[in-house]
Amino acid sequence: MPTIKFDDYLTEYLKNKKAKEMFELENAKLESAVALMKARENAGLTQRELAELANVPQSTISRIEKGYNTSFDTLSKIASALGKQLKVEFA
Repeated sequence: MPTIKFDDYLTEYLKNKKAKEMFELENAKLESAVALMKARENAGLTQRELAELANVPQSTISRIEKGYNTSFDTLSKIASALGKQLKVEFA
């Protein structure tokens, strides 16, 4: 069986409209997770500390950082606790 480069595989895979939609959705969640984790770490906070400041369970912070969906209300609470504004952008 010949070896295929991942980039070549992904390019071919994303030609499928449904696969591309699913990939983009998961990628957006991952980007949000990374953004939250970086903001929290830059603030020098643990998940528990941020959760207390945002008045949400620590498990909520953990789930978001793992890429699970959450509401804008929750993200707004977290952004406020970090002294940040929540910005949603369609690019």
